[in-house]
Amino acid sequence: MKLARCARNGAIFWGVVDRTGTAVRRITGTLPDWAPALTAGAGESALLFTGESYAIGDLTLLPPIEPTSQVFVVGANYLKHLQELKMEPPKSPIAFLKSGRALIGAHDQIHHSPLTSQLDYEVELVAVIGLPIADRANVIRSVLGYTVGNDVSARDLQRSGIGFDLFSSKSLDRTTGLGPWIVTRDEFGDGTPDIGMTLKVNGETRQNARTGEMTWNLDVILPYVDQRAMLQTGDVVFTGTPEGVAWASGRFLKPGDLVEASLAGIGTLSNTVVEGR
Repeated sequence: MKLARCARNGAIFWGVVDRTGTAVRRITGTLPDWAPALTAGAGESALLFTGESYAIGDLTLLPPIEPTSQVFVVGANYLKHLQELKMEPPKSPIAFLKSGRALIGAHDQIHHSPLTSQLDYEVELVAVIGLPIADRANVIRSVLGYTVGNDVSARDLQRSGIGFDLFSSKSLDRTTGLGPWIVTRDEFGDGTPDIGMTLKVNGETRQNARTGEMTWNLDVILPYVDQRAMLQTGDVVFTGTPEGVAWASGRFLKPGDLVEASLAGIGTLSNTVVEGR
């Protein structure tokens, strides 16, 4: 099942995207109203449909997250990515918070802040929490589903302070793609999905890997985050990016670039870079 957060004529709502990806059936309530039952396996019976249906082309796809939810990011989770940067692998996961103001939808513009000249891309699998974790031995049951993330990062700002300045690097306004929708966990079975992930800039493939290559899967990542900041319904967790980033090649994003981040079985973010404020 695909769950999209949409806007139409000033109204914001959630809906179920049909199998063809061309129409959306509107449902009532916000994600915390129906996600717990859906995560627990209730299926469509957890949803109340309004009877309205729209062509997806008539809607704006918003980041599939409530404004009050938290955005957690786990980094340094792919060995080849660390090797291309000549960095030693950490002994445990590394996580941080991202500002919700950084998020943009599947077709929104990436704002290139004048603060940076080294804007980078990072395609990532993002887990969406449907239930607080009750059993850390089986955390996958708390996952509602998955979406695509592009953790756009300002690398020069990241290295500008003492250590890493992750706030300046990772939370610039209107930079981080999230969407186009949530695909529910039942589409992937138990365990961390092992699916293809790619990122293209102007049609050229820059990143090409599988989520199964991550060092720490969701069984490790989610308890790690939850022990520090309890995960709640609607929170999202980015899970790291593979090799191929601009930080290694020097080929940073610039205004006019088209960035396409894709995860097999989920969807694609297609965002154009523009001059930011």
